[in-house]
Amino acid sequence: MTDGDADSAGPLADRDWRLVREEARPGPLNMALDEVAAETAADGGPRTVRVYRWEPSCLSLGYNQDPETVDWDRCADADVDVTRRQTGGGGIYHDRSGDVSYSITAPAAELPGSLMDAYRLLCEPVLDAFRRLGVDADYAGEERDAVYHPACYLRGLHPAHDVLSAGGDGRKLSGNAQYRREDAVIQHGSVTYESKPGDHLACFADPGVTEDRFAERVAGIAELTDATRREAVTAFEDTLAEWADASPGEWTAEELERAEEIGDEKYRSDDWVRRVPGGR
Repeated sequence: MTDGDADSAGPLADRDWRLVREEARPGPLNMALDEVAAETAADGGPRTVRVYRWEPSCLSLGYNQDPETVDWDRCADADVDVTRRQTGGGGIYHDRSGDVSYSITAPAAELPGSLMDAYRLLCEPVLDAFRRLGVDADYAGEERDAVYHPACYLRGLHPAHDVLSAGGDGRKLSGNAQYRREDAVIQHGSVTYESKPGDHLACFADPGVTEDRFAERVAGIAELTDATRREAVTAFEDTLAEWADASPGEWTAEELERAEEIGDEKYRSDDWVRRVPGGR
């Protein structure tokens, strides 16, 4: 188990958890590994907290996002992967160095049935990591209208799952979403280390939003502190591990093989990635 502060442990810390430290993988495989973690937890294996990096950079579409909102040629020219998440919301540009992503996966029976209660529980280590980095972050203090609906970071802000600077009254730092299966729950989130407005907006077809307008809505950790990206990653790894009292772990060979299967069947497939809204 970890040597973290006992006060940081969450109510599920008496279960069997593993921490998978940051790995750099393509977007389709990152999404497939979240599903594999859910299968493992549901089958009686360890619950998983993980931090991950997108290599190459990737645009992840929300579950019901229209593929016509994507500038496919620009993404291909810039070597930006495109995949589709199981969770809703708009598209997120996960820059290989500007984004830090995490996920928490556990059996559904162990988590609150209320979506709001589950968010509050699972975001505890996320908010703790911001505090350790010296960032005054909290849930959005109030709802705000969308700037550009197809982009997740420019959608309307909601106090349930959007984390903002300035104690919740500033700019968006992190978006979090849950995918609830019958047997397991996956919560994953994107944390902005460096926002890169131009690269983010370029993934979308004619967004009509300036880089300055994007910067008015979105902030990165690098703007608010002197923390390096490595220091930011370590903060999130540490708070997740302490919250779950997780032991360092890694994927088994069987899990990696299963992730490749899921990636081929779904997250690398045009039938999934480019499907029209309302399809599966």
